[in-house]
Amino acid sequence: MVNKTQSVLFSDMKIKGNITEKESINIYGKVYGNIKAELVETFENSNIEGTITSKNTFIGGKFKGDINSDRVHIRKTADVEGSIKHETLAIKEGSVLKIKAEKKIINNNIK
Repeated sequence: MVNKTQSVLFSDMKIKGNITEKESINIYGKVYGNIKAELVETFENSNIEGTITSKNTFIGGKFKGDINSDRVHIRKTADVEGSIKHETLAIKEGSVLKIKAEKKIINNNIK
């Protein structure tokens, strides 16, 4: 069994600056900066302003900025403003969105 690392930013924490996590980060607090990780999960009452770059993103709180992720999941508790570049996008009913969504173009070079 492979142990994956997971960082957690608790609700009473606020970060001003960029975050880079090799694997996974769960955010319950506030971030004013860019986030880069394989998996980014935000939860209700979180507040993020910046850019998220990841393979998988789950947004459950307030987010303002840009998301560049292969798979984006917007939870019903989310309030999102900005742009989303994705391969797949899932949006739960009840979320608040003011977004521009753009599907990533996958370049399959066949030789």
